[in-house]
Amino acid sequence: MTNITLYRHPLSGHAHRVEVFLSILGLEANIVDVDLMSGAQKQAEFLAKNTFGQVPVLVDGDVTLSDSNAIIFYLAKKYDATNSWFPENLVAAAEVQRFLSVAAGRVASGPAAARLITLFGAQMDPVSTISASHSILTLIDTHLNGKSWLVGDKPTIADIANYAYIAHAPEGNVSLASYPHINAWLAQIEALPGFVSMVTSAVGLKA
Repeated sequence: MTNITLYRHPLSGHAHRVEVFLSILGLEANIVDVDLMSGAQKQAEFLAKNTFGQVPVLVDGDVTLSDSNAIIFYLAKKYDATNSWFPENLVAAAEVQRFLSVAAGRVASGPAAARLITLFGAQMDPVSTISASHSILTLIDTHLNGKSWLVGDKPTIADIANYAYIAHAPEGNVSLASYPHINAWLAQIEALPGFVSMVTSAVGLKA
């Protein structure tokens, strides 16, 4: 019997980063799907877990956490005995934090936003979001030239945080064809023991 429960939506890249990290760490969790389309995340029962009304939420015993990057940081610090997923070295830890900010910033406003338009009909400008997507993907592809991982020589939560919305960028009409280093990096993550995929949606370039 596990004490961990993950509240998620199966199409949420934010929720997927927590789900895949739980699996990679070998942690069993009860998965509870939250019906975002019906507004379940805005009801009092869910707001008691996260006042922002967003997935994911992780409950671990008497600890309740929201925000996907905060959750994977917590899981790394509590359950990774090797201290490799969030390294102890100060410079490496700062680099991981840098890429958590990239995931929450330019990846969220680029590939993730472009996918929101095609998948959920979000009222945003597709031209500017696709342009923003290629801007950050170009930078990440250049960064990954000669590297297997975003930080150091082992996977970290920086890779986990950035994976889903980049891997599913084609669903937002953002092609990954011009990014060989990103494609190699995605394959490396998908080869990790315990990796679980997020559902692919037949929208955008995947239609």
